Amino acid sequence: MSKPSTTETIRDTRLSDALGERYLAYALSTIVSRSLPDVRDGLKPVHRRLLYAMRELKLNPDTGFKKCARVVGDVIGKYHPHGDVAVYDTLVRLAQEFAVRYPLVDGQGNFGNIDGDNAAAMRYTEARMTAVAQALLEGLESDAVDFRETYDGEEEEPVVLPSRFPNLLANGASGIAVGMATSIPPHNVGEICDGLLHLIKHPKVTFKKLAEMIPGPDFPTGGELVEAPSAVIEAYRTGRGGFRLRSRWKKENLGHGQYQVVVTEIPYQVQKSRLIEKVAELLAAKKLPQLNDIHDESAEEVRIVLEPKSRTVDAEILMQQLFRQTDFEVRVSLNMNVLDANNTPSVMDLRQVLTAFLDHRYEVLERTTRFRLKKIEARLEILEGFLIAYRNLDRIIRIIRDNDHPKPKLMKAFKLTDGQAEAILNMRLRQLRKLEETEIKAEHKALSEEQAGIKRLLKDKKKKWRAIAGEIADIKKQFGPDTELGRRRTTIGKPPSAVSVPLEAMIEREPITVICSEKGWIRAARGHLADVSELKYKEGDKGRFVLHTYTTGKLLVFATNGRFYTVGCDKLPSGRGHGEPLRMMFDLAEGHDVVDIRVHQPGRRLAVASDTGRGFVIEENEAVAQTRNGKQVLNLGADEEAAVCTAVVEGADSLAVLGENRRLLIFPLAELPVMTRGRGVILQRYRQGGLADIKTFVLAEGLTWRTGRGESRETDLDFWIGKRAQAGHVPPKGFPKANRFT
Repeated sequence: MSKPSTTETIRDTRLSDALGERYLAYALSTIVSRSLPDVRDGLKPVHRRLLYAMRELKLNPDTGFKKCARVVGDVIGKYHPHGDVAVYDTLVRLAQEFAVRYPLVDGQGNFGNIDGDNAAAMRYTEARMTAVAQALLEGLESDAVDFRETYDGEEEEPVVLPSRFPNLLANGASGIAVGMATSIPPHNVGEICDGLLHLIKHPKVTFKKLAEMIPGPDFPTGGELVEAPSAVIEAYRTGRGGFRLRSRWKKENLGHGQYQVVVTEIPYQVQKSRLIEKVAELLAAKKLPQLNDIHDESAEEVRIVLEPKSRTVDAEILMQQLFRQTDFEVRVSLNMNVLDANNTPSVMDLRQVLTAFLDHRYEVLERTTRFRLKKIEARLEILEGFLIAYRNLDRIIRIIRDNDHPKPKLMKAFKLTDGQAEAILNMRLRQLRKLEETEIKAEHKALSEEQAGIKRLLKDKKKKWRAIAGEIADIKKQFGPDTELGRRRTTIGKPPSAVSVPLEAMIEREPITVICSEKGWIRAARGHLADVSELKYKEGDKGRFVLHTYTTGKLLVFATNGRFYTVGCDKLPSGRGHGEPLRMMFDLAEGHDVVDIRVHQPGRRLAVASDTGRGFVIEENEAVAQTRNGKQVLNLGADEEAAVCTAVVEGADSLAVLGENRRLLIFPLAELPVMTRGRGVILQRYRQGGLADIKTFVLAEGLTWRTGRGESRETDLDFWIGKRAQAGHVPPKGFPKANRFT
């Protein structure tokens, strides 16, 4: 026979169509055969094949262990044509108590640890199934599910496991397919059983009621779930959402006011060693100013010791800081994207997932019951043949002795079936005892009663659901909260309240000197500089503001547009260069300039005024801005600008106002209103010019001003004391020509 020519095997098609067809085939293969679990047994093909291979090797919980290499070899040789590393990694994970809530593999040897260390090679480790895995496989021998040929057609494998154990929710699943993913955290099987039992009675149960019975995931590593109940209900209702999971910690007193924080449980799937490395990196970067050191004192149990900077550090604030910046708190996602009974991927809600499991168990019950019924019917047929034989024993023996082919004679004489006749011919002589006949009659009676019960069960839907409920109750008893394996490990906590973490807790507190030039270039030098005369500026620029503060402080910048801007001192550029333009740190419009810069002091009051002589007092806390756009405080009219901002000194009872026309007016500070925003009141009237400066002071101590020779003071002030909005008088002799108090 001649070979087809090359041209006969070529098919014309568009490249995009060819690529699309092949990519779609790859995508479907990835979704169905690799990444998404089946909603019925919660397993992916590799997990299912691994457990089935272990069953075929008779690695039951009550038998001995076998080398993992033997198990992996059977899996890849008979059922799963993939690499041995992938299969062994799957086996290892199913044995890790910190990775799987209800382990399916009982491992012996080094199977890794919570620090992220790998397991030993498969030739060194041994494994067998757990009771949970056995519950998943129970019923395979009773035609509970369909089987299909393996990849080479030499063996058979189950399409899905009977799954008496609700594995999907109990152990969770995760995977990334093409264009879709799944992420299902583990839950407590006792709570799942409660939900299933309630769902059998109330198929339309609300998600709020389900969330009362299944309040949230239950992770193998414990921790505290701090998600709001409403968010949990919504996640279960939609099949999508997330859960906030925190480490469990406690405060250990060391005496003399000293203490340390001990973390005993860390979030699910967080590597302990990497977590500690991250904290150490943050410590080195000085981003955890309240933490002095971290130690790992873990043995079999997790014990991470956090040493605070000092005894005055609040443990709650310290942990809040760690929750924000490290994996001591994580968000576990929920995306219940699974394959349904028809191998169709879809995102299911909690009720649909539970219902799918119940429907699967209903089908398994029917199949196993019918299988048992067939077995009983076949056995009853044989037993009835035996009873006929006992009643006609002599005649049957005579037929067998007198005929070369007694089988047809027996079938005709006693109306036996082929199977009955064959069973009689195969009877041993010892079975002819009277005792044996009695046992056969008893077995026949028992099987007849069981047969009648099964037939009633198959006809009654309510009885089927009662049987399923009984199975679920047995699972709860076997793996539920009364067992060490089934007790809840993750506690359900309250959503955290908004804990105010002060800025000092987030920034290393170091002394700095803030330097701002006349042209608005700002920088921060380390330490509190005593001598600022040597400071250098850009050519043509000079110093204007020099302030001593700390990296934890805030700067309040008052501009000519009447707005206050806030700048964190930790964000200021280094003092080694000339700094950066101050206006780049916030949104100050062109045409406006800085009036005053001061270090924010909570609780202090400020007096602000415009160049037309209008102003008021504001609580400094009200002047702090939260955005780059600043906070409008002093409202301005046309051609009016903010001119002055001064602190109200402690105990001040008077205000001195100085005009550009060199007129001084003093009046009681009480005449100046305290406002949060506005134009204020008239401080002083002018025929020409505007406001030059203002100052608050204690009248009994006198008014001071700074000159080139130091500070001058005037205590006899009656001549300048008047009422607000008057014009004032010429200042005392010797008052600075610069027309400023400072």
